[in-house]
Amino acid sequence: MASTIATLVIFLAVLFPYCSCETQNTEISKIKPSAAKSESPAPEAAAPQVSFTSVMSAHGCKIFADILLASPAEKTYGDNVQGGLTIFCPTDDAMKDFAPKFKNLTADGKQSVLEYHGVPVYQSLSSLRTSNGLMNTLATDGANNYDFVVQNDGQDVTLRTKIDTAKITGTVIDKEPLAIFSIDKVLEPKELFKGAPTPAPAPAPIAESPKPAGKKHKSPPAPASPADSPTDGPTGDVADSKADKNGAFRYNAGALVIPVLCIWFGHLLL
Repeated sequence: MASTIATLVIFLAVLFPYCSCETQNTEISKIKPSAAKSESPAPEAAAPQVSFTSVMSAHGCKIFADILLASPAEKTYGDNVQGGLTIFCPTDDAMKDFAPKFKNLTADGKQSVLEYHGVPVYQSLSSLRTSNGLMNTLATDGANNYDFVVQNDGQDVTLRTKIDTAKITGTVIDKEPLAIFSIDKVLEPKELFKGAPTPAPAPAPIAESPKPAGKKHKSPPAPASPADSPTDGPTGDVADSKADKNGAFRYNAGALVIPVLCIWFGHLLL
């Protein structure tokens, strides 16, 4: 009996640590997932999307922003914001000056003008100051180039079309993927507007001949024709007068010779 009890005690002593260890491991395995879950970082909140029209309205480009909101071009802008977008918004004064031309455009023309002020890539002000050349716009479509030339002169950046040239006057927002800059003129694409014709040079004034102070001068007589021009010999009247004199001289000489001969022959006869 005693041996049986001893055997049972030994069995329990051997079995108890194993059960205790298994129970402990089970408890730890139950705790670990909850601990790991508590240590994982919380997901970041999505960055709020910037309303580019509101930003433009608050920085001196309200007229442009309002017209853009009422046009299908607003969707074109919105579709390109996430991928990168640069907007050149004309100031309110520039839009007021352009209003007469804008009213005369068709609906498609107005949309093209609005999209002409957006570039489908993010361009910071520093990159614009170091780059020159052609730049496509949201209005570019196949044969319709709708591009303009970016030029810089030191810190100044200008946008030149075939019609006019605008200058960047301020930065509204410059944070990737969106950059908005204010400009002092509305960009006019050559596809919609024609340049002013070059004025023809004024005709040179015709110099007036000086007028005589007194009586009018008579025009000089026309030169005599060859038939009327004098010959190398004497004129008719002079020649006739000379001929008369020579004839008279010859006649008088003959009259003197006869008496002389008669006297000579008479002298010989004697």
